[in-house]
Amino acid sequence: MSTPPLFLVDSLPDGGEAELGGAEGRHAASARRLRPGEQVRLADGAGGLAECTVESVQPGGLRLSVRRVVRLDPPRPRFVLVQALAKGDRGELAVELATELGVDEVVPWAAARSVTRWEGARGERALARWRSTAREAAKQSRRAWVPPVAEPHSTREVAALLAASSGALVLHGDAAGALTGAELPADGDLMLVVGPEGGLDESELAAFAAAGARPVRLGEPVLRTSTAGAAALAVLSVRTGRW
Repeated sequence: MSTPPLFLVDSLPDGGEAELGGAEGRHAASARRLRPGEQVRLADGAGGLAECTVESVQPGGLRLSVRRVVRLDPPRPRFVLVQALAKGDRGELAVELATELGVDEVVPWAAARSVTRWEGARGERALARWRSTAREAAKQSRRAWVPPVAEPHSTREVAALLAASSGALVLHGDAAGALTGAELPADGDLMLVVGPEGGLDESELAAFAAAGARPVRLGEPVLRTSTAGAAALAVLSVRTGRW
């Protein structure tokens, strides 16, 4: 049985009936062509879900009956991806895949070897695209949680996040230890750092090591920055019991 389609709303209904309007309602009525009797879910992006049945289709939206409203517990540990800025649409692909694989927050990182730079209006547009990508990927994967995308961080700011976390891992092809054998925290923030296509430089590795992060490798294949985070999150999801 397929999972009912999910639509994001600002707040969950507090009664037995609800209306889905706006862009989400138009999409449900016109693009998805939902009909009376079909099941849908509404999510607030912060763990709240409303399970609903379509009662009627109105111009530009749906009239729903609400069967139940639930609030899911936050995932443990919480996966935070520190993703280096990437050229073209590779950064957006990294965010899309990471969201589908269960990331709980994305931190854009201006690494030394990142080709692209987020400056001025260009940077604001790039950040908006990452945030929109996370929202759409959460809907696509039927997630009750939309991972926030933070403001871009410098290496020093990333190191401070790593030092304050419950555990921090840095993907590095020359690391002695494998991700599959790394010690993982049971709670709190588990940070995962993915560098740019050119890799991390020695000063970044030193700063992250001083903050308590451990370098780990995935395997023999060399993955792009757009796919490495998703591959690591899949491993972590199995190891922490989230899958």
